[in-house]
Amino acid sequence: MRLPTPAVFLVFLVLVKPAPGNVASAYPNSSDEQQFADIQSDKPSGTVLATSLPGDGGREPATAPSETATITLPAGTRLTLALTSPIWAKRAKPGDAVYTVTVFPVVSRNSMAIPIGTYVLGEIDAVTKPSWRDARALFQMHFSKIIFSNGYTLELESAPVQAATATVHEEVTARNDVLLDNGAQFDMVVQTPLALEAKRIAEAVRRTRPLPVGSAKSASLCRPIPATLGTSDTVIPGTSGSPGTPDIVIPGAGGMPPTVIPGTPATPGTPPTIFPGSPGTPSVPCPAPGAVIPGPSGPQIHTHIFQMTSELTVSGTKLSPESYQVTWLGTDVAVQVDLLRNGKAIVRAAAHIAALPENSPADRVLTRTNADGSVSIASLEFAGESFALIFD
Repeated sequence: MRLPTPAVFLVFLVLVKPAPGNVASAYPNSSDEQQFADIQSDKPSGTVLATSLPGDGGREPATAPSETATITLPAGTRLTLALTSPIWAKRAKPGDAVYTVTVFPVVSRNSMAIPIGTYVLGEIDAVTKPSWRDARALFQMHFSKIIFSNGYTLELESAPVQAATATVHEEVTARNDVLLDNGAQFDMVVQTPLALEAKRIAEAVRRTRPLPVGSAKSASLCRPIPATLGTSDTVIPGTSGSPGTPDIVIPGAGGMPPTVIPGTPATPGTPPTIFPGSPGTPSVPCPAPGAVIPGPSGPQIHTHIFQMTSELTVSGTKLSPESYQVTWLGTDVAVQVDLLRNGKAIVRAAAHIAALPENSPADRVLTRTNADGSVSIASLEFAGESFALIFD
């Protein structure tokens, strides 16, 4: 067999040699790695690399928010919150903390502003508890912090205007041990524009996890009392009476009178003895949990402080001389007012609003003497206000 000449081999190798860059090597190539590193180092700071897809039309890569970019939530924005800690009926008072979490995201101009699961810390400003006659509670709250999942915290101003507030109306009875239960939802309203750092918000969105679906477990300690069947009457049978025996007559002989042997008289029986059983008791269910309801628009609750210098009565309740808070709901002329001392409700009384010819120059407590000699509050005036609160 005749072998090809060396010149033929040389021509063959030239024809089959791969062109540089057309065939990927299965081994590491230091020059390729250096080229990739150079590309990475040339990438501008703060740029997100975007993969070009077919049909993207040469779209520019998306850029991350700059250090100074902000997202502004305008006044009037509503955040739906859910309680993470209950508010108990006996202990609820102004100044108590309110712990909540957002249950629906807030978007501003197509950008996520507040993701779901963001914590919001608040405080009770005023509370009206339910009574046996009025199965309704009212809360006035303001909020001081919004805490995001990455630790970014937005401090909310409380002066001169509260930055975010909530007024919560609830149908709940005086028997409920919990006023606002775990998971109770209500709206927080932004009162002044809030500026959020866009970069920190983007970080928080990436860390956010969905909240569990389903209702929260109630914190109520109430347990229903089952019904009892009671016991039946206990009957001890009586004794039956005896019919007695007739007289025995023995005829006399020889003109003798008969001999009569008296019989025994009948004896009555005894009635049965009955020991009454105990009646059954009905079941005692727990009251239905409170339900948040929409409230009327406009001012929800009015609060004023006044000082008493002598002992006075309101609706038959004696009040010692000290500082009190008076609150009432709505803008009607006839109102129900609550008097509180150190945040605790003392008495509820009927009153009505009367206009004054001019603003009151100072706080005033006007009194009247009752038929029994006691002195009660007739009306209250508040410095700078054009109305008086007159007790019925």
